[in-house]
Amino acid sequence: MTAARIATRPDARPAVLDDVDARPGSTTSLVRTVVGAYLRQVGGSIAAADLVALLGEVGVGGSSARSAVSRVKSRGLLDAAVVGGRPGYRLAAGAARMLERGDRRIFTYRPQGDDDPWCLVSYTVPEARRDARHQLRRHLAGLGCGHVATGLWICPAHLAGEVEEVLDGLGLRDAATLFVTSTPRPAGTFADAAARWWDLDRLAALHRGFLARHGDGGGDAAPRGPGSGAFARWTRALDDWRVIPAVDPGLPPSALPRDWPGPVSVATFDRLRAALEEPATAYVRSVVGR
Repeated sequence: MTAARIATRPDARPAVLDDVDARPGSTTSLVRTVVGAYLRQVGGSIAAADLVALLGEVGVGGSSARSAVSRVKSRGLLDAAVVGGRPGYRLAAGAARMLERGDRRIFTYRPQGDDDPWCLVSYTVPEARRDARHQLRRHLAGLGCGHVATGLWICPAHLAGEVEEVLDGLGLRDAATLFVTSTPRPAGTFADAAARWWDLDRLAALHRGFLARHGDGGGDAAPRGPGSGAFARWTRALDDWRVIPAVDPGLPPSALPRDWPGPVSVATFDRLRAALEEPATAYVRSVVGR
């Protein structure tokens, strides 16, 4: 349930890929989170006025909301539509698959076991396509892949299908080869190699930031009021969380420091979801049904 960008393939219709530039807490990010979390629950479309009203519950003013919705629309997540006789939006063709892929990462966070297989991604992209090469690097990082060397990345093998979707979407499938393998054998320990291949300090900071805002020190999981309170709390938590499983592949314990905050962060998100997701969704349905 992440946001989307259109990538044009030379031999197929445009593909909707995850937008790796999403910045949690921004107006545009909140629009993407509301669209991804709730629009499918209300039939895939929503009146513009209702969407603006929902965004107002998370502190987004009307003019800012309308501008952000336009940006999201231009990037391929929404199409204009008439909803109940009013101007509105519906999910764009191709967006549902991208959102479902995001749901799997967000709601079924899958940590890598010490004995689980890995995927190596090797590619050579000619200089004439350097823009596509740049996009590929950004998307691989946005999937949680580690950078081993020039043209060589690594990720858990269960993410291989998502890597192939990115390659297809960028028209680069013929430029890359994927290898599924056991744990690599670098010089030194795998933990030392992981610290070079992934920015573990950044990943740890994301987990700790989420815990600071939404853990025991950031208020309890109960709604702060009627349905609108649950909606605001859950939407903010989801917006903060959704980038984490996108960039953190769930490295095995052997690759992580002992004080790694990931398990506590995951448990906190699950607790918030159990308390807030249902009343938040019910509130959205009440707004759309007015």
